[in-house]
Amino acid sequence: MNAVPTPQAAPSTSGADLLLWVAVPYICLAVFAVGHVWRYRQDQFGWTSRTTQLLEHRWLRFGSPLFHLGAFMVIAGHVVGLAVPDSWTEALGVTEHAYHTTAVWAGSVAGVAMVAGLGMLCARRLLTRSIRLGTDRSDKLLFPLLSATVLLGITATFAHNVFGTGYDYRSTVSVWFRGLFFLQPQPEAIAGAPLLFQLHALSAFLLFAAWPFTRLVHVWSAPIGYLARPYLVYRRRATLATAAPTSAGRTRPTSGSRRAA
Repeated sequence: MNAVPTPQAAPSTSGADLLLWVAVPYICLAVFAVGHVWRYRQDQFGWTSRTTQLLEHRWLRFGSPLFHLGAFMVIAGHVVGLAVPDSWTEALGVTEHAYHTTAVWAGSVAGVAMVAGLGMLCARRLLTRSIRLGTDRSDKLLFPLLSATVLLGITATFAHNVFGTGYDYRSTVSVWFRGLFFLQPQPEAIAGAPLLFQLHALSAFLLFAAWPFTRLVHVWSAPIGYLARPYLVYRRRATLATAAPTSAGRTRPTSGSRRAA
């Protein structure tokens, strides 16, 4: 008589896993959403990156483009890696090996550019006295948190996928991440991930929570309107104001000149 197979019990989830991988992400996302609404209603004049270009521009000239270009590439890579299931890329003819090879090397280049740019910006803020004195509390929170998130991400990539044996985060971290937004959290999917990936995920959500209260809000204020803005016509101011008679016998300056005070 054949034995009837008994169904295996689902892996249990501890209270710590529920706290770290369900409660903390949802709290951070709620603060992210509500914080932006509050910031826009209460501090529209502070909705800016507070540029310090007039105080120092040599380091900013190289650090800012490197950081922003690297950040755009890193964000695009995370969107594809976390939000797009591997079945979708395979349906497009992209094999798993080709995807991981491209993701590792492109992500490494983007990460190095982002780290280099961020390092220049942080060194500029620390070494330039006028900028250092103008650093407020939000910047003192943002720069260490942003640096930790970036460094943990690139360290995890190099440790596991460049110099290590390789780790398929799309079958664990990505599953957990997508489950949060579908209101079907799967904390067990990330509970067994390497520590560096876990720390990177936690620091990223903490960064989301701090986002509305820092200069990162300027991301949503990209000057897209300038692309469709009409040309501005400038007229050269005449060195000598020429007078033109009016009907009342008075004179007025011609267009392009300014009446002397």
